[in-house]
Amino acid sequence: MGEMTGFQLGVIGALFLSVASSVSIVICNKALMSNLGFPFATTLTSWHLMVTFCTLHAAQRLNFFESKSIDMKTVMLFGILNGISIGLLNLSLGFNSIGFYQMTKLAIIPFTVLLETLFLKKQFSQKIKFSLFLLLVGVGIASVTDLQLNFVGTILSLLAIITTCVGQILTNTIQKRLNVSSTQLLYQSAPFQAAILFVSGPLVDQFLTKQNVFAHKYSSIVLVFIILSCLIAVSVNFSTFLVIGKTSPVTYQVLGHLKTCLVLGFGYTLLHDPFTHRNIIGILVAIFGMGLYSYFCLQENKKKQAGDLSLGSQIKDKDGIPLLSIDKDGHEVKKSTKNSLV
Repeated sequence: MGEMTGFQLGVIGALFLSVASSVSIVICNKALMSNLGFPFATTLTSWHLMVTFCTLHAAQRLNFFESKSIDMKTVMLFGILNGISIGLLNLSLGFNSIGFYQMTKLAIIPFTVLLETLFLKKQFSQKIKFSLFLLLVGVGIASVTDLQLNFVGTILSLLAIITTCVGQILTNTIQKRLNVSSTQLLYQSAPFQAAILFVSGPLVDQFLTKQNVFAHKYSSIVLVFIILSCLIAVSVNFSTFLVIGKTSPVTYQVLGHLKTCLVLGFGYTLLHDPFTHRNIIGILVAIFGMGLYSYFCLQENKKKQAGDLSLGSQIKDKDGIPLLSIDKDGHEVKKSTKNSLV
């Protein structure tokens, strides 16, 4: 019971850290890109990952966590895949309208459910599917404005969805099957993610913005916000791996849409972004869907725990039955019951 309570507290802490850090970095990056004129999102992400690796390396040297060796091929492919997914999401935003980009992000949940059902044989109840449907409808109402389709943008969006889903499923699977922590996996994979984005980032950004990140004039205030963004990103990257490892890729995506609703709300209250009745209705529907998803997940987890305890009790009872008994004359007699191994 104590271990279960500790696990639940760990999950709540991971979820809170993920929401707080993600909302913070969105507000910071929006100020950096919209107000200060620094549009190089992909390159900035590579800096985030480099700072994250350096921070974790320092923490490892100070014995805050123990490094664990993971198969180099697995880590390399995993890191490169995650790096590519980030680049594809940014390209998708560049080639598509904001509305179609939001639809791309919404499509990640049903595609993740499909992949986990087909390849990992994971079962999702009708209640869970209904709550996810409500969530997606709500976020769609709140955030999707226009839908402008084009062939290249659609292909990039499909590739972004596939790589993002596979990357997040692997984040969960690697941690559980190789018995590594979120910190250990992030420490091992961050250099590869940073490397591929550091090489491709300036090219992607120049293609999308028609500007060169290395020719940009860096004022002191821009540098301050870049450093702040990188520091917050350490928490974002750490909490992302932590949440996916402790829960599931689908739960992480649900959490991501909660962040979208919070960002819309903060944008209205702090940055005075335009806000309509449609945004309010969409956010309320999305929050209701999230509430149902959380409730149904808790109910199913309780049933699973009760089933595990019942199974454990039956096994214990079976183990307690002796294979041999002694009759009244003192002779050993084998049990002829179903619990006998003979």
